[in-house]
Amino acid sequence: MNKLALPISIIALVASMATFFLLPSKSELVFVDINKLVEGYDRTKTERETFNNKASTLKANADSLLVDWQKELRTYEKERASMTKKELELKQQLLQNKQQQINSYQQAIQKQIEEEDQKMTQTVVNDINDYVKEYGKKKGYRIIFGAKGSGNIMYAEDVSDLTQTVLNGLNSEYAGE
Repeated sequence: MNKLALPISIIALVASMATFFLLPSKSELVFVDINKLVEGYDRTKTERETFNNKASTLKANADSLLVDWQKELRTYEKERASMTKKELELKQQLLQNKQQQINSYQQAIQKQIEEEDQKMTQTVVNDINDYVKEYGKKKGYRIIFGAKGSGNIMYAEDVSDLTQTVLNGLNSEYAGE
């Protein structure tokens, strides 16, 4: 039996070396650069444009209220010398109430803008995650790492970087191709 074990071992060794060197190997450890995917994804641009338009409209509404209040304040300052004490108190109270309302409105708008930004970002990230998951399944990858540019992956061979391939597929899917 020992005479048979040596040739079988040599054949197994040669076969494994041939497999290693002759068959194209697919790196089991691959990654995508999340920042590049988010920035290069066409939906990000579309969503960001929609978000910026909405945010600009909300800010413009708040700015117009502030401008109106500032006009009333200037008018009050010009006319206060001719007002009675009761009129002064009422006008000051009115201006103060308007200022508080404007401040509350600005805070509500800022909160809404932050929520919309978070929602937009999450929509894009969900798209990317779903695509990468399906891509990984189709291509037979067990793990696809996400590099965020903050040092998660310090070095990787270019052959391990799927970012551009995934980005092209993601944009094609978004465009309906």
